[in-house]
Amino acid sequence: MLRSCAPRLRTLGALRGLTGGARPAVGDAGPALRLFSSEKFIDKDRSLPNPSWSKEIRLLFDQFMKKCEDGSWKRVPSYRYISPQDSKPTKEEGQMSRARIFSRSYDDGLGFEFVMFHNDVEKRTVCFFQGGPHLQGPSGLLHGGALATMIDVTGGVTAVMTGEFVMTANLNINFKRPIPLGSVIVINSQIDKVEGRKFFVSCDVQSVDEKTLYSNATGLFISLDPEKK
Repeated sequence: MLRSCAPRLRTLGALRGLTGGARPAVGDAGPALRLFSSEKFIDKDRSLPNPSWSKEIRLLFDQFMKKCEDGSWKRVPSYRYISPQDSKPTKEEGQMSRARIFSRSYDDGLGFEFVMFHNDVEKRTVCFFQGGPHLQGPSGLLHGGALATMIDVTGGVTAVMTGEFVMTANLNINFKRPIPLGSVIVINSQIDKVEGRKFFVSCDVQSVDEKTLYSNATGLFISLDPEKK
């Protein structure tokens, strides 16, 4: 998973470079927040509610949007496409025009439905995730690879929001219990320590009521020179 979320996270780093350190307005989909989007194509923010969201994830979204009002938390916008300046040249013209961010590659309700909120002071990210029917592993259960993707993405976002551009160097996951397909889970990620360019991150995956621990994980993310992406 060394390069699994690098282009997406490189673009996410733009959140930390807003002029004067100004914070983006919560819920605003203005130019400063158009991550993973093209200058020629305006992509919609996929972290906002859509009709496929269950009442449970909508309630969690509303609760954390309230927490954003005092500035302690901020919603992390998420888009389907990478901007042209973050794309590497390809042999096939038009290949990148069809490329999508993996975790945003499915139509609404079929795959990865999630929203993340980050707390700068606590260096912590909370992700609310609802897995769609195209993420099935064993009958009626979420595929372990889909969960690994969300752990990787959440941990990477935590590192990016704390530092700069990062790539996944190591990810260790303990799968403890199967997750029913379509259920809402909570992924908590935090920075444990920083050593130079190394960001050590831990995650746990729980049910909404916090009674069930589905998984825990640790990850190492490396901050890279954006000119050497």
